[in-house]
Amino acid sequence: MSEATLGGGFRAVDRGLGPGPGSRISGVRTASASAFSGIAMRICVLIAASTLAAAAFAGDKENIVGSWKLVSVVYEDAATKERTPVLGDHPRGYQIATADGLWLALVTAENRPIPKTIEERARALQTMISYSGRYRVEDGKVITKVEAAWNEAWVGGEQTRFIRFEGDDLLHIESPPMPHPNVNDKTVRVIVSWRRDRP
Repeated sequence: MSEATLGGGFRAVDRGLGPGPGSRISGVRTASASAFSGIAMRICVLIAASTLAAAAFAGDKENIVGSWKLVSVVYEDAATKERTPVLGDHPRGYQIATADGLWLALVTAENRPIPKTIEERARALQTMISYSGRYRVEDGKVITKVEAAWNEAWVGGEQTRFIRFEGDDLLHIESPPMPHPNVNDKTVRVIVSWRRDRP
């Protein structure tokens, strides 16, 4: 605040509101602006990360459509983490995902004998996996509402699989740990790899 002498002995008082460069208020404002800038930067990073994730998941929905030929089936023991190619080194099968939401998967073990007895037919069910229904893709997962399956216990429920692509031609589908009927309900994680089938 400054004063100036006017005619008649009066004093005019300058009540400037702007703080000087070294004022306490100026320092508070500078600190607040810096904090706000940091928060804004973090928000921008989170928005960018969310946008990229959403774009990736949208790509999953498009990429999964098509016919896929089986490469391998591995069961990972939930307790020991040991991995076993339960259907052999060269299993057979196809997976088909249509653009309008229909899912069909069928895998069989290599060198399966033609079953001729009741026992052999029962064994044949343990050397295959097959189910179909309507599917949706959400957050890096494909979820199928099962309408028909080799294992009747799956019918009417949902099967969830995590999906991961390698380029455009290789697809890995992994189940969460689950009791599996093909290994006497032992808890395993099923890891299936597919290659896009091209004419």
